[in-house]
Amino acid sequence: MSTLSNVETGRGQANPPSVRVLRSIEATEGRLAPDTIPEARSAQTGVSVKYVPTPDKSWYVFRASYGREDRASDYIVEDGTFVYIAKRYVRKTVNGKQKKVLETLIPNLLFVYSTEEKAEEYVKNTPALSFLTYYYNHFELDKDQKNPPLTVSRKEMENFIIATCNQSEHLKFVTESQCHFKGGETVMVIDGMFKGVEGRVARVSGQQRVVLSLSNVGLISTAYIPTAFLRMKNEK
Repeated sequence: MSTLSNVETGRGQANPPSVRVLRSIEATEGRLAPDTIPEARSAQTGVSVKYVPTPDKSWYVFRASYGREDRASDYIVEDGTFVYIAKRYVRKTVNGKQKKVLETLIPNLLFVYSTEEKAEEYVKNTPALSFLTYYYNHFELDKDQKNPPLTVSRKEMENFIIATCNQSEHLKFVTESQCHFKGGETVMVIDGMFKGVEGRVARVSGQQRVVLSLSNVGLISTAYIPTAFLRMKNEK
């Protein structure tokens, strides 16, 4: 279950159809073109919402208690708001057999593209979402000297979607101490499953990967990326 139409693969497909579409990147900015982001979709009703960037909306980070992010997402999508939940496949034993199942990459978190007023409505004035709260920015204070709700920039969020939409089982939500960075330069992945992703090269779990940041949320590492698939961001 997920908010996106690429949650379930076709029969026998290694990657969802939308992954192939997502490899079309705006080369000039290294950013995901808005019309290639897969639609948010309710698992309950099939209702879908297209991502349309607008000046009055921001990417809010919400926290759902007890792993109810899918339930919250279904409600919000059915209300007409775009939601993204990053997922990856993991191998688990189900009824004595090894199976690949989807699991939320960053537990309990969902990313909601909304106006400030609509975000406030979901968190504070929607009884059906009583288990939903803001994920707060603990590095800033608002005019009332309180931590404001965390928002993620459009560029970071679109980069995050490129990196995670393939639902690779090798995706990791990591800490700084798990990453052995090779330098401070930004690179872009120019081929393979993670084409278009921007980040820093690091060794994670003994492999060369690209690590990207979601400000005040954490770090996400790709699967192994060969050097031939990398280009320095300032290179042509």
